[in-house]
Amino acid sequence: MIRLTPQLLTKLEHVSFHGTSFKQVREICYDSRKIRQAADALFVALVTERNNGHRYIADARRGGITMFLVSELPSEIHDYESFALVPDTLLALQHLAELHRKELAAEVIGITGSNGKTVVKEWLYTCLQADKNVYRSPRSFNSQLGVALSVLAVPADADTVILEAGISMQNEMQRLERMIKPEIGIFTNLLSAHAENFASREAHLIEKMQLFTHCKTLIYSSKYNEIGELAEKYKLHVFSWGEQESDQIQLLNRLQKDHQTEVRIKFKGLESSLFIPALDPASIENAMHVAAYLFLSGLSADEVNRRLSRIQAHEMRMETITGIHNCLIINDTWSADMNSLQLALENLLIQTTPRKSLIISDLPDGGINPGVYQTLAAWCNEKGLSRLIGVGEQISKHASLFQIPKTFFLSTEELMEQLPAIDFRDECILLKGARIFKFERIAAQLQEKKHETLLEVNLSNLIDNLNYYRGKAGKKVKMMAMVKAFAYGSGSVEIARALQFHSIDYLAVAYADEGITLRKAGISIPILVLSPEMESLRSMLDYNLEPEIYSFRVLDMLLQEIENASAEDVSIQIKLDTGMHRLGFKENDLDKLIMLIQANSRLRISGIFSHLAASEDTSEDEFTRLQIERFKTWSQKITDALPYPVNRHILNSTGISRFPDAAFEMVRLGIGLYGIGNAEEQRFLKNVSSLKTTVSQIHELLPGETVGYGRKGIITRPSKIATIPIGYADGFLRKLGNGLAFVRIKGQHAPTIGQICMDMCMVDITQIEDVKEGDEVIVFESSSDIERLAKNMDTIPYEILTGISQRVKRVYVEN
Repeated sequence: MIRLTPQLLTKLEHVSFHGTSFKQVREICYDSRKIRQAADALFVALVTERNNGHRYIADARRGGITMFLVSELPSEIHDYESFALVPDTLLALQHLAELHRKELAAEVIGITGSNGKTVVKEWLYTCLQADKNVYRSPRSFNSQLGVALSVLAVPADADTVILEAGISMQNEMQRLERMIKPEIGIFTNLLSAHAENFASREAHLIEKMQLFTHCKTLIYSSKYNEIGELAEKYKLHVFSWGEQESDQIQLLNRLQKDHQTEVRIKFKGLESSLFIPALDPASIENAMHVAAYLFLSGLSADEVNRRLSRIQAHEMRMETITGIHNCLIINDTWSADMNSLQLALENLLIQTTPRKSLIISDLPDGGINPGVYQTLAAWCNEKGLSRLIGVGEQISKHASLFQIPKTFFLSTEELMEQLPAIDFRDECILLKGARIFKFERIAAQLQEKKHETLLEVNLSNLIDNLNYYRGKAGKKVKMMAMVKAFAYGSGSVEIARALQFHSIDYLAVAYADEGITLRKAGISIPILVLSPEMESLRSMLDYNLEPEIYSFRVLDMLLQEIENASAEDVSIQIKLDTGMHRLGFKENDLDKLIMLIQANSRLRISGIFSHLAASEDTSEDEFTRLQIERFKTWSQKITDALPYPVNRHILNSTGISRFPDAAFEMVRLGIGLYGIGNAEEQRFLKNVSSLKTTVSQIHELLPGETVGYGRKGIITRPSKIATIPIGYADGFLRKLGNGLAFVRIKGQHAPTIGQICMDMCMVDITQIEDVKEGDEVIVFESSSDIERLAKNMDTIPYEILTGISQRVKRVYVEN
């Protein structure tokens, strides 16, 4: 909860107040779609390269907000509203955070680095929360805005505050440092992540080190020796760990066994062992940063181990899963504190399902601070959730606070017994539980598909890719996203919901039934149908879908359907054939086309577009420019004949990057949205889809034995063969058998052996140690993996992604 007093607002530089007096602010809202407690909320109108928050003041007003921080005053201010006018709203918010930070008596830990910031923060919180009042920033709130919001939410009585800071550009860290002002610093690592905007590795390091300008002690690993060298130059006191004798904690050796790593260390001349519940190097590195802080705090090795035993290598993200009976499951069970609960509830409230339910356990802070249940009840009551299911003794005691349909159980086991009798149908269900309640069992019971093979779709990366192309196209250019073919295999409804929430202008599908599915799921933004079939024209009118009109035959049939349906103001998009020669009107069709359009007042041309045949091929650039010039001339002829503006678009994903001057009013984003681009784009795009499965069974075979149909997999040495539940019916095609592809198990390659079956295949794991049934198998998790598979199949990445069968479970995650 934000704690922002009117007195603090008066300390802002160059501020003027308009309307009535401000009152205490308990929530800061910068997105009008995410209003929780409007009565105590301050709406901050942020101005960015791609958007202007002042456009949404009317939406915030409708949501009940009466307090505003703005850099432009609206034309009218009601007598019950309060406006603070400043030159820059983000800078003002950061200044407020600086002022609040000065009032804190807590020890503040600041964390930066290329990777691991959020994990180290969460593990520190886990190790400290039992005996201290600890606050940590929510999730990955480490940006210019996220840090400001995090600092403003720090309670005055906190003993320890853990904040992370992330940068991607030069001259960003100084602003973060002024808000965080850490006394203890942790520099996790220095890798290439987010380094593309820095002239050199040294420049990247110097920028990150600005966070620790005023800290008392800096914790780091001596593996990154340049951190220590710069710290010495800045005269910072350091606490290092590593393999060097000069390190405060010296690593002597390590032994991995039974899913944990024993690290033998020397600290203050004494040897001891640390037991870290992880095997991978990144988790061990993260845990050592936590251990270093605990030793620095004066704890013994035994106490450090006791606290390290609490950490788990859990995922720092929400999962969205298709559930039974047309339900959507948001699985967010890695923590149940109030900060993460607020974010999870926001995610629940934006869903387009008719009903929204919350299944929640006792809250960790509820035993010592029952007021958290009053806050939770206020959120649930105000937002009108369809129902609440509470699990645990503490939340059950506060049942009377909730004024919505509710049921309570004393334990997860009790709920599991009754789960089959509860009618979950046509709703979004948020699962939010502390780890000890093991809500993953509930998620497993409620999810629709049990296939062990799954496609993990990262919605956060999808939106990062969207914003990359927004930056390329320019802030005035509209974006159309292709969600045809089940959103390139990713799941059209879930992708469309995410894109609609992030203000995409248009969606495009191939066929009318795809658009109708989206409309039934609550998608309200304009949808273009690229392949309108004649029998579906009436349905397109009924569901407000815009057909692509590419011939006079299609136009005549549409006009007849409009007449039969007595439809008014029907939006269509005109397709021009500028050289691809697939569909579209040609130049000599334009006069007749314009005459028909002008003669039919019920038609409205919302768009004119064409397809580039070879935008990715530099050897065809002359032809691409010819297409663009034709499109410019032909479309201009149509628009000149119309009394209203029209969205013109010809650029696809690669076209946006290579020919931004031809963006016109709109661009179409396809495969690039899903993380696949040319060499230049690939430096910035993030992978969206990861295909994973598990080991079903392991066989030990001798030379002369064979594997699979037709005995094509011949064993030539003593071998270990793993069967995995993915086959050509899932999209892992037969031609990938007999060693033409590999999967990854424990980070190592396992080539296919024998023929690919319909539902499973076999891989050789002879060279991989300690593989067990149930271990995770990675089919692909990066764009290079997808490109490799496409090359092995003699095809393109489009076919790999769209070929993933719909029987494969989709899991949607957000970082």
